[in-house]
Amino acid sequence: MKFGILVNEGPYTHQASDSAYHFTAAALRAGHEIVRVFFYHDGVNNGTRLSVPPQDDRNVSERWSALAEEHDVELILCVAAAQRRGLLDEDEAKRAGKNADNMAPGFQISGLGQLIDAGIQADRTVVFGD
Repeated sequence: MKFGILVNEGPYTHQASDSAYHFTAAALRAGHEIVRVFFYHDGVNNGTRLSVPPQDDRNVSERWSALAEEHDVELILCVAAAQRRGLLDEDEAKRAGKNADNMAPGFQISGLGQLIDAGIQADRTVVFGD
């Protein structure tokens, strides 16, 4: 089965991010395909490389990055939601006149068309968060 994943909540504030990660990892282990993971609203905060959780806590961004690298999964941050929250890749930072970017490895910025495309390609789209 092909799944599209939509994550609407940020890490450390809501269970949705953890649930999305565990669902995605379990689906991949079971042999399913993940068309794309799309992060929207506060969910884009999963894509920052600047979070520094305590040593005894999970690092959500690194966990998503590792999953993407291991399984070649697309991790897409909504461009408008990311810009509002100060999450920028190198190109967006330059375009906005900022002197730094903060996107974690494996994440990309794109538009809502990627969410629509995932919904078209997937057999099911699973939404995590409000």
